[in-house]
Amino acid sequence: MCGIFAYSGSKNNAGDIILEGLKSLEYRGYDSWGVAVKTSDGKIYLEKHIGKIGEARYRTVSGEAHLPALQSSIGIGHTRWATHGGVTEKNAHPHTDCHKKVIVVHNGIVDNYEYIKNKLAKSGHKFFAETDTEVIAHLIEEKMKNKKDLKQIVLESFKELAGLNGIIVFFPETEQFFAIKTGSPLVFCTNNNEQLIASDAVALLPYTKKVYYLEDNELLQISRKTFYLLDENRKEKFPVFMKLTMNKGDAELGKYSHYMIKEIWEQPAVLQNIVNGQHNHIQKGAKIIREAYGTFLVACGSAYISTVAATYLFSKIAKKHLNTSIASEFSYLEHFIKEKSLIIAPSQSGESIDVISSIKNAKEHKAKIMGIINVLGSTLYRLADYCIPLNVGPEKGVAATKSLTAKIVVYYLLAHELNGTYKKGVKELTQAIKETEELLKKHKKIKELSEQLKNHKNLFILGRGVSYPAALESALKIKEVSYIHAEGLAAGELKHGAIALVEKGTPVIVYNPQDETYEDTLSSAHEVTARGAYVIGVSNKNNQVYNEFIKVENCEEATIIPNVVVAQLLGYYLALAKGLDPDKPRNLAKSVTVK
Repeated sequence: MCGIFAYSGSKNNAGDIILEGLKSLEYRGYDSWGVAVKTSDGKIYLEKHIGKIGEARYRTVSGEAHLPALQSSIGIGHTRWATHGGVTEKNAHPHTDCHKKVIVVHNGIVDNYEYIKNKLAKSGHKFFAETDTEVIAHLIEEKMKNKKDLKQIVLESFKELAGLNGIIVFFPETEQFFAIKTGSPLVFCTNNNEQLIASDAVALLPYTKKVYYLEDNELLQISRKTFYLLDENRKEKFPVFMKLTMNKGDAELGKYSHYMIKEIWEQPAVLQNIVNGQHNHIQKGAKIIREAYGTFLVACGSAYISTVAATYLFSKIAKKHLNTSIASEFSYLEHFIKEKSLIIAPSQSGESIDVISSIKNAKEHKAKIMGIINVLGSTLYRLADYCIPLNVGPEKGVAATKSLTAKIVVYYLLAHELNGTYKKGVKELTQAIKETEELLKKHKKIKELSEQLKNHKNLFILGRGVSYPAALESALKIKEVSYIHAEGLAAGELKHGAIALVEKGTPVIVYNPQDETYEDTLSSAHEVTARGAYVIGVSNKNNQVYNEFIKVENCEEATIIPNVVVAQLLGYYLALAKGLDPDKPRNLAKSVTVK
């Protein structure tokens, strides 16, 4: 959560550079944002605003100029997802000490901030915000009373912070940055006398193709035109920069209105790339699974739902059982992990804190770790023993789309590789991808359906077999971006409670491919129809029980892919029909890096 960006260089438009960087990071939080720069005449301008950055006009404190127009070559910025303290201007970052000699931006949670705050208040420090971040600036200020070495002051202060945190400390007088983290990601690049730090490499794409991911407890010191890195043992270290596989254009909207619809339409191409180009990775991954003594999938959100799909795919195709756990619950279930256990962790960002914590715990049990990751160089990438790259490009919409279907493609190929039927899997996936292309061409029908559904408060999605995780993901996608309460159900569970909520006009989406689940799922459709439901059938075969019908050809178990895309489109168009921004749904952020 939260996006951090810092710039020091030779250009005189630091404010502009920082604002553009924050826009690239806004998917990490958009409750508020702020920027602090030191101008060429030595003044400090600090701006904070509530809400999204958008196309707002930026003012100075005096109201005399726009921030991007100021002559400045150094500064920091932050876009916030609120944890401690309400969504107010005073709680927006950056935060300062009493005399504005220390400016801090922060991602994480200081677990012991109340203790530190009370201690500093007794020493005369005045606090203006409710957030935990403000105590960091004052703690550093307090230590500056007796010490001069800024590096040592930052290290000592950071050591006192309990929890997982990433901070950048800006000292305007000396024009220095110090960056340090535990858990929360920080990425650094240097290019032509410019030094930049961000929470995500995507914000650095306009400036470089090579980045360095800070390790926990490393200290990065940036001065004009130079940088200095200390490892966790406080020995000097030269960073090994990693080449980025994504391009600047991949992270831009282009002809699309929103990132979500752009990323939905990109799916056929990125999925076919995985099918065509990942066989070596799939072979190695399958070998690791084959040799493991117990395989466990650990993930969050849509990635977790993808692991539910994986259990069906591996059972049906490879006759192999996999265990799956929500990452935030894994610490209560990890006691059975052994040295030969395998943990598979799918993650778009590679930074989800619950996944990282689970992986670290599993490594303590000497388990082997396999990541299925989109962001190479991320924390999960560095922790894993082996990684299968998704290579879907930047995914900036908060709601997962192409990264979710890409994970399912990887599971599908792994299962067929284990079964010795890889070519069959490729054929079925290629058919499913073509069906997805055809479905996208019919998007206007789904757009029209969204107009019929936009005023409903509740919606149910039913499926059996591999269509059950499709129902789960569909419900998540719809409620994420349209704020309609949607519930995905195994169709056989309908009579065990949820049918009590079905009344006249209640929309019920039924995933019903013509496979072994067809007749039983059709019976469930009749059951909700008898209670007055408005039934939307998604199948290769129409039936009179459906009030609306969306045709999706049967592609064996790979039908889950176009089925999920139906819900992605429906969620997107429902958001538009309700006047909502599908890229920035309320209260959500894409990369969850705090517990």
